[in-house]
Amino acid sequence: MTNYVLDLIGRSIAGGRALPEHEELPDGAETNKDAHADVTALHAPAALRKECITLSGVFRSYANSRGSFTPALQNIDLEIEQGEFVCIVGPSGCGKSTLLHLLAGLDRPTTGEMAVDGNPIQGPGTDRILLFQELGLFPWLTVRQNVEFGLKMAGVSRDEQRDRARVFLHMVHLSHFEDHYIHQLSGGMKQRVALARSLALRPKILLMDEPFAALDAQTRDMLHDELERIWKETSPTIVFVTHNVREAVRLGDRVLLMSFRPGRIKSQFQVTLPRPRHVEDSDVACLSKDILGQLREEIDRSFNAEYASEEDH
Repeated sequence: MTNYVLDLIGRSIAGGRALPEHEELPDGAETNKDAHADVTALHAPAALRKECITLSGVFRSYANSRGSFTPALQNIDLEIEQGEFVCIVGPSGCGKSTLLHLLAGLDRPTTGEMAVDGNPIQGPGTDRILLFQELGLFPWLTVRQNVEFGLKMAGVSRDEQRDRARVFLHMVHLSHFEDHYIHQLSGGMKQRVALARSLALRPKILLMDEPFAALDAQTRDMLHDELERIWKETSPTIVFVTHNVREAVRLGDRVLLMSFRPGRIKSQFQVTLPRPRHVEDSDVACLSKDILGQLREEIDRSFNAEYASEEDH
């Protein structure tokens, strides 16, 4: 697991740079002043930002041991606007995580085109950060050192590593735990460390693969509030995969429902409910019920396909 995470983080850093050109610090500039103002300046008003994810005719299939191919994704056409919070739900094995890996540049489509701001996605980059369910935190490093890790690999100076790490630890309310080790933290605190590490790289796009699935309901609700607050403050585009339909409606501007394998975008639901929302709100429950009805159709398809496969054998 550790080597796997190291490899993915290394590939991500190698594909991008630590600072966009307009944010490079002048020679001799002090990095430890106005750190909070620096974060604010990074995230310009939405009208000035143009990033947009576009996918056109994306297919992804994998060769199996018998020499044939198993389709994972089929004909994905999608556009995600800058600053949008998009949640993806679907039955297990429908290709949700595959889609995130494609967006992160850790995998490539079999056919089709993918672009950010009109530029083809040709590999990993620090403009797109993938946050895993497993988190990939390093137990031999302190909380601050974990947050600094990606910055160090990106070649950011030691002083700026420390300053930026402290800014984002403050943002996730972990300033008093920067010298603790990972085993000394609760599950929710570990999730916040992983989020701070991702945000410290200043991504335009944050890709989240079921990040709260292993948490208890109370901690998950708290982190929903934290994530929404941070999203409002820093304005990244977020693509969030979850099995929890109410979580998707609670967080998202839009919910995409994927079909059983091969994964297609079966339906899209625009969430116009006012924020802040809560999973127990009646309006959230009502929209969730509509989505869940279609999701159950796809889950039934997956069960029927699995049953038929077992009968064939």
